[in-house]
Amino acid sequence: MVSFDHRDPGTPEADWARCGALHRAPEVDLTGVDRVVVFAAHPDDETLGAGGTVHRLADAGADVRVVVATLGENSHPDSPTHTPERLAALRHEELAAAVHTLTSTDTAPEYLELPDGDLTEDELSEPVARHLEWLEQGEQPLVIVTWEEDGHTDHEVLARTVVAAAGAWGVRCLQYPVWFWHWGSPTRLPRGLVRVPLDDAARAAKRSALAHHVTQVQPLSDRRGDEVLLGPHVLEHFDRSVEFFVLGTPDQRTVFDRVHTASADPWAVDTSWYEQRKRDVLLACLPREHYGSVLDLGCSTGALTVELARRARSVTAVDASDVALSAARTRLERKGVPNVELVSAVLPRDWDEDWSPRELIVVSEMGYFCSPEQWRELLRRCVAALADGGHLVLCHWRHPIADWPLDGADVHREARRTPGLRGVLSHRETDFVIEVFAPVPAGDT
Repeated sequence: MVSFDHRDPGTPEADWARCGALHRAPEVDLTGVDRVVVFAAHPDDETLGAGGTVHRLADAGADVRVVVATLGENSHPDSPTHTPERLAALRHEELAAAVHTLTSTDTAPEYLELPDGDLTEDELSEPVARHLEWLEQGEQPLVIVTWEEDGHTDHEVLARTVVAAAGAWGVRCLQYPVWFWHWGSPTRLPRGLVRVPLDDAARAAKRSALAHHVTQVQPLSDRRGDEVLLGPHVLEHFDRSVEFFVLGTPDQRTVFDRVHTASADPWAVDTSWYEQRKRDVLLACLPREHYGSVLDLGCSTGALTVELARRARSVTAVDASDVALSAARTRLERKGVPNVELVSAVLPRDWDEDWSPRELIVVSEMGYFCSPEQWRELLRRCVAALADGGHLVLCHWRHPIADWPLDGADVHREARRTPGLRGVLSHRETDFVIEVFAPVPAGDT
């Protein structure tokens, strides 16, 4: 939880405007999105963080629902003129007017009326699941929610609940920062940042919608405790020609079961020259001819697993998709490869301590299917599991990865700065990068 003062000017908008990383953030593809649920912790979150995007989607014909968890009754706890009940009633009306402005429809927001400042995942789980069930009826559904590291407890609890549920349903999820623009800085940008450009109509609709949140953008009175919360120094962050979001991380098992169900060979591992050559290059990069125990993380249908097994005493091959593992089992039986154990696990959550120690750990085109936090944790697990003299091999695509927070550059950059690893070999081509790491010997720094 980040502590901040609404009255403090925070990070000036001019500093954000000069931030090159913001300008380089990839654009979100909203083509075909037909159903959207926008979750807000408090009335005005939806307008501040995603108002322009909501207008774009509604204007393109998408069916948009806005769900607000609390009525923000504690926005002015020291007000001498407005009770929490009065504030809740006013903010209820303000949100309805703002959503109407953004969507040009009479669809009313849904008010969960949960306690402001005291949200819990337990009380949010049922309404979140109910709205995601409606969302799933769309052809191209999208969920939008506050950011899980925004520095406000309600924003973060709501985001964690929604992101986890959306991931399990396999629904694309965008998280919008609000208070980060106040307390954050260009050197602390979140990974997986993407942008949605706003045209003049979207910006105008957003400004009009914000003006409806009178209790937040104007003082309640001239008395102490009734000061404006969203002053000009805050609002200028939200008057940009673009809105920024952090990609939520989909659930690996849900996504890859669907991928492997839709196609027997979704990555063309048996027919693609890229895939065949990449495997050959990876195997050629291994510093040793033979390894004892090998861990193959993200094995998919087992094409690389078969080759690793020929240079190992035993291999544990892990994947989140049971459908992929079934195909891998068939491949291993057909090839007569007996020294492989197949394990169903979502990493790093299902890491098994019995996998340690390992002489070789291979992570091929799997790292960017983690969130930044998950990838850091998985790297820590790999470092701890490496035997003395062992090797960690990473191999990843070098081009953008759609709808996931990380790309290959992020994955390998994090590995290079992970304590306990030293680089042994690096091979880069236009399409992929392979790096081999070894554990830092005890006593070395």
